[in-house]
Amino acid sequence: MEAGTPEGVSFQQPTKKIPKRRIVIPSLQSFKDEYEKVSKYYMSNRIRTTKYRLWTFIPRNLYEQFHRAANLYFLFIVLLNWIPVVEAFRKEITMIPLLVVLTIIAVKDGLEDYTKYRLDKMINNFVTHVYCGKTGDFVDKFWKDVKVGDFIQLSCNEEIPADMVLLYSSDGDGLCHIETSSLDGETNLKEKLIVKGFVEQTTEMDPESFSYRIECEIPNSDLNCFRGFIQHTSKERVGLSKDNLLLRGCTVRNTDIVVGIVVYAGHETKVMLNNTGSRYKRSKLEKKLNGDIIGCVLLLVVMCSVVAVGRGIWLSNHPGQYVYNSGKQFEPVWGGFLMFWTMIILLQVLIPISLYVSIELVKLGQIYFIQNDIDLYHEPTDTKIQCGSLNVAENLGQIEYIFSDKTGTLTENKMVFRRCSIAGQEYGHEENAKRLETYQPDYESDQDEVALFASHCSLKRLSRGRIGRKSSIGLNMKSMSRMFRSGSMLGTQSMKQLAFSSPLETDVVPDQRLVSKFRRISFNFYKKYETAEPISEIMQISEFFIALAICNTVVVSEPETTGTQPPLKVKSSVSSESATTSEQEETELSCLPDTSKEELVSLDAPDKFLVHEGMDLLCAPGPDVDGLPLDYDPAELSYEAESPDEAALVHAARAYQCTLVARNPEQVVIDMNYMGILTFQRLHILPFDSTRKRMSVVVKHPILNRIVVYTKGADSVMMDLLQKEPTGGANKMQERTQRHLDDYASKGLRTLCIAMKILSDEEYEEWLQGHFLAESSIENREELLLESAERLENNLILLGELERKKWLTEESKTLKSGINIWMLTGDKRETAVNIAYSCKLLESTDQLFVLKSNSLRKACSKERRSTIALRISASAHVKKPQFSYALVIDGPTLKFALHDRVQKKFLELTASVRGVICCRATPVQKSQIVTLVRKERKVMTLAIGDGANDVSMIKLADVGIGICGQEGMQAVLASDFALAQFKHLKKLLFVHGHWCYTRLANMILYFFYKNLAYVGLLFWFQFFSGFSGTPMIDYWSLIFFNLLFTSAPPIIYGVLDQDVSAECLLSNPELYKASQRNEPYGKSAFAVNILDGFYQSFVCFFLPYYTYRNSGIDLYSFGSILNTTMFFIIILHLVIESKYLTMIHFSVFAFSIILFFSIIGTFGALCVLCNPPANPYWVMQRQLANPVFYQICIVTTMLALLPRYLSALKPDISGYIAIFIWDLPCCGFVLKAYLKKPPPAYNRVKVKPAAEPGGCCLQYMTYLSLILPSLISVFFSKASLTLNQGNILKRE
Repeated sequence: MEAGTPEGVSFQQPTKKIPKRRIVIPSLQSFKDEYEKVSKYYMSNRIRTTKYRLWTFIPRNLYEQFHRAANLYFLFIVLLNWIPVVEAFRKEITMIPLLVVLTIIAVKDGLEDYTKYRLDKMINNFVTHVYCGKTGDFVDKFWKDVKVGDFIQLSCNEEIPADMVLLYSSDGDGLCHIETSSLDGETNLKEKLIVKGFVEQTTEMDPESFSYRIECEIPNSDLNCFRGFIQHTSKERVGLSKDNLLLRGCTVRNTDIVVGIVVYAGHETKVMLNNTGSRYKRSKLEKKLNGDIIGCVLLLVVMCSVVAVGRGIWLSNHPGQYVYNSGKQFEPVWGGFLMFWTMIILLQVLIPISLYVSIELVKLGQIYFIQNDIDLYHEPTDTKIQCGSLNVAENLGQIEYIFSDKTGTLTENKMVFRRCSIAGQEYGHEENAKRLETYQPDYESDQDEVALFASHCSLKRLSRGRIGRKSSIGLNMKSMSRMFRSGSMLGTQSMKQLAFSSPLETDVVPDQRLVSKFRRISFNFYKKYETAEPISEIMQISEFFIALAICNTVVVSEPETTGTQPPLKVKSSVSSESATTSEQEETELSCLPDTSKEELVSLDAPDKFLVHEGMDLLCAPGPDVDGLPLDYDPAELSYEAESPDEAALVHAARAYQCTLVARNPEQVVIDMNYMGILTFQRLHILPFDSTRKRMSVVVKHPILNRIVVYTKGADSVMMDLLQKEPTGGANKMQERTQRHLDDYASKGLRTLCIAMKILSDEEYEEWLQGHFLAESSIENREELLLESAERLENNLILLGELERKKWLTEESKTLKSGINIWMLTGDKRETAVNIAYSCKLLESTDQLFVLKSNSLRKACSKERRSTIALRISASAHVKKPQFSYALVIDGPTLKFALHDRVQKKFLELTASVRGVICCRATPVQKSQIVTLVRKERKVMTLAIGDGANDVSMIKLADVGIGICGQEGMQAVLASDFALAQFKHLKKLLFVHGHWCYTRLANMILYFFYKNLAYVGLLFWFQFFSGFSGTPMIDYWSLIFFNLLFTSAPPIIYGVLDQDVSAECLLSNPELYKASQRNEPYGKSAFAVNILDGFYQSFVCFFLPYYTYRNSGIDLYSFGSILNTTMFFIIILHLVIESKYLTMIHFSVFAFSIILFFSIIGTFGALCVLCNPPANPYWVMQRQLANPVFYQICIVTTMLALLPRYLSALKPDISGYIAIFIWDLPCCGFVLKAYLKKPPPAYNRVKVKPAAEPGGCCLQYMTYLSLILPSLISVFFSKASLTLNQGNILKRE
């Protein structure tokens, strides 16, 4: 035995290699040697989410930035300019654009990383209570000092510092309630259980007495799974599951003190392993942009090659000439080669280095306006749209396929009890149906304000007595700071109503026929079951509602009382022997002190049942039920459910006065009204999973005194697990129930089957042995537990089935614009089809094709026949365009449809229909469908859902939308955008999607045009400078032109422009097709902008050139005219392109003009730009004093913009001419007298939408365009006169 190990304690020594399993040994002095050998494999609890360190920031950031092709290109230009023979600029000037871009990105990355550093530091310095062996008590330690094996003590509202196994809870039931909102966004409380064997602790746990070891799986990111066991020195093992694990980042609620041992710390915790950072999705526009940049590179090579060839020819014709700026002579071929690289440097502006920065700024602006759109705000839940990705906003304007979940998306996540069928008898609940039809939610009523709870801590769960300890109300400052940090202190948490507890869901009106039968329930019917089978109808009704009340995981809470009187405790039990005589019943009833029959059976519920004389009443004797006050008010009980289904079932049972009163890990207490309080010993819970599609609870029945299994699940699997007749078929009750199921599903109701199974002690013991082995295993635990559940869930007795109604999302039927919408749901076919009709995804004229097959061969043949049938039908109905088709396919058939052999046929089939409904689809199948359509059809896809089962398809779609529903926030956390309701998707796509795509596309095209137009001036000048690579514009102006002077206007244009008003886009969804077809940024649009850039540079260069030819103007004076003219051309070009001009636009335009003249004038006056061989000193000042300068700028600008202006007026050019003529004082007077009213073209332009303020600018420019010829003629005559006078003065 090792030294320091207590007597009887011996642990297996770990191997030198990192084990496949984790062995956790307590961090106690008595286990020091063993702990040191094991702990070296584990990480500390310190976290670091930053990307950089102080000494690695610059090299790593530069390394990452130079992964971008554009940055590498400009780095190549900078290095190339350092070669003397090809130098075009001063070396320092060439570095400025690259340094500016790198600096901006580096500052942004640095600020983001510094924010993470501060957050990490704050979290690492949080304080928690860790057991110290030296002091024998829990002491304060920072989170960063917590280690694996430490014992942690937490109080209510404290955050969990590391993943730890729960060993002690002050709750008498061995429970700990936690809030997991930091993990999955769910505010509903989750129950965590103490490890079996540690529940019966009467005093607070002493870590020194802990002599166990924990063996569990290695750290992984699965939040819903934890495998392991805790082993005593006697080799006795107890299985560990996710119910025993408290996850880092969660918050303790409703529990005074908990103690656990850390098994994962720091970056090995599940929450940190899931912290993979933001997802990156490349937009379709970004992919096309990269291709166009490559095109610009090719264009740059062509332009440089032309100059290089021209240089070689010029050197051949002029031998002995020196190369500009080098003073050397070169052969024509070598000179042309060097000139090619010189022009690469000179024309580098053609590749827009600032475009990427501008795109990021524009996207930030677009997201800001999306998030602040009041129409996308949901006032009842105080929820606005959330953005999780900045890279895909423009994808919203190109969506072609939408894959939508049904539950919580097309329907609200409100589940309401509608009707039921018990023992083959249907109960329609007509009064309840009328209530649902007339229900009108009133979110602003005072009653709703009263119904809100301040925090989860104001709710106290009904449980057994609590162990006495010091009060947690007196909190020290560290506790206060922790409470403020978690945002959960009483009064600081946002006022929020419990989920699934609206009046729509809780107020169920009972069916009178079922009520009359329910009144007959007594112990006599259970007594008869022992002698006669099958069970009677009354007993089936009783067991049906018992199953609704206990077959769930609902947490029962009530408002915490402030009185000091301890709650009364009732000790009651029920046995089969106690129900033999009515005398015994009366004796049992008398055990209730000071309580009358009326107080027991008459509950304060909406519909009270009348007590008939002679009704069998009994206070159910059984195990202790502590903490249950006799005077509790059922109306004050609150149910916290994890899903709307469970809440609907419990509220339905309570409507029939089968009230769930209390729940703990060992017992479930219900109040059956006439039968009193019944306590069921809870033995096992087999939770719901997507494979079994059902949930079961194993209890000890207090009346039957037998082991009973209650199971609820989907009818598609439950009906196959029922007891069969000796002939192998279903009995009459099952057949009637199946007809009810089909009928309800066809009406859009969600169905659920309820069944039970009574086990003998021998059967239960046999099953328990295998189930215990499955629970205590680490490898293949899920498979073993699944096999164990299947061994138990068979030969079930059908009790009945019920229908729940999903509330349709408001205006979910409005989204139709040529987008293909697929519904992917786990519901049965009839329900999905009904909802599709209700939401107008399908029309009444649609013909449905249903695919259902159980083999791959049949699936192939069916799809082939369906495709042929659709082709024939389409040709037959070619004259009936209103006739359309829809495809319905179920999960098993979908499995075959996604097979490699059938995929193409399946896609061909879906291309012939207007809608596809995939029912009974699993989460994996949903993601497979999205991936298949996106990759094979090369289309833009959007997936929208609200639950964890939608996460996979949301991540795989081009755009993922999460609905902030009541099934948690998993979908929201995984999405690119999060909406409060499905109806908001319409404006998000048709308005913001259209705007984002159109704005960004036009801005990118404008950047290409702007850079090419400016570079064109340098290109044309080479033909008149001997192809020498000489710029006529000073170097600083070349650099600042794109970096400062013309950088702000396109950004404002990309953020604020509106080509069509929001009202017009919403009322005309067909406008969305333009962005779907890439019309704003197609090949033709790109080519037109390139040609327009060449044309404008041609006009801007040659008009001033021929004006000043032979005038003796110096180089930089001529260049300043070109520079200024091109500046105004580029600015006014943007004015023409803008459809929505505001004061912000004009302010930015004015700022750019002021910035241009101030910087150019200041640098020229101070001679900052003075570089050999030319001198730009005082050039701009002299030009501003010359009238010819203004004439050239005005006429050249107007002539250069004329094609762009006419193309903008193309739809309404006749209208603008009509306006001009109609409004002329002379002609207009005659026309008005003759026509009496304006021509149609006049009215067409005058009624232009008010959302296009830019239209007024076009009208005024029309006047200028009509007098352009006269201005040109006056210009040339005046300019020639002025220049000739200047030459005469010079000669004189």
